[in-house]
This record gives sequence, C-alpha cells and structure tokens, in this order.
Amino acid sequence: MEKTCTHLNQIRQVTPSAVGCEDCLKTGDSWVHLRLCLICGHVGCCDSSKNKHATKHYHTTSHPIIRSFEPGENWKWCYIDELFISF
Repeated sequence: MEKTCTHLNQIRQVTPSAVGCEDCLKTGDSWVHLRLCLICGHVGCCDSSKNKHATKHYHTTSHPIIRSFEPGENWKWCYIDELFISF
C-alpha cells in the first residue's frame, strides 16, 4: 500500500514571511535553497544550507508541511510522514 500524507488538512493559504530565509536575513547569513511553511508562511533555508532554518522551524513549531520556494520547483514535503506530496 502506498503511504499518503495525513496532514494535508493543516495546509493554509499563507503569505511568505520574507523574500529570503527569514532567519538568515536577520543575521546576515546566506542560504542554498528556500522552503515555505504551508501552515504559517515562514520562509526558511533548506537542509543543504548550513543553518537548516526550515527544519529548525518544524522542530520548534511542529508545522509539518513545507513546499519549495524556488522558481520552477513544484513539490511539498511532510516532515512527519517523511514523504514528498504531489501538487
């Protein structure tokens, strides 16, 4: 049986919190790729970035679903179910 995300009902219409990683912008740091929290709109850097702010945001808030905030990328990820979600 194919595993499915059980948290899709938590997705909200969100406004991005920043044009770059919100936390890196505050400290003057850089990032590799951006992720958007689909629960609150927090923009954080990916796990390839040294600060991993998107994942830190998940651990702090328990907001389970992010999407790529990169142009041309159309995917979502659920931290709890550990799977990619198709649009």
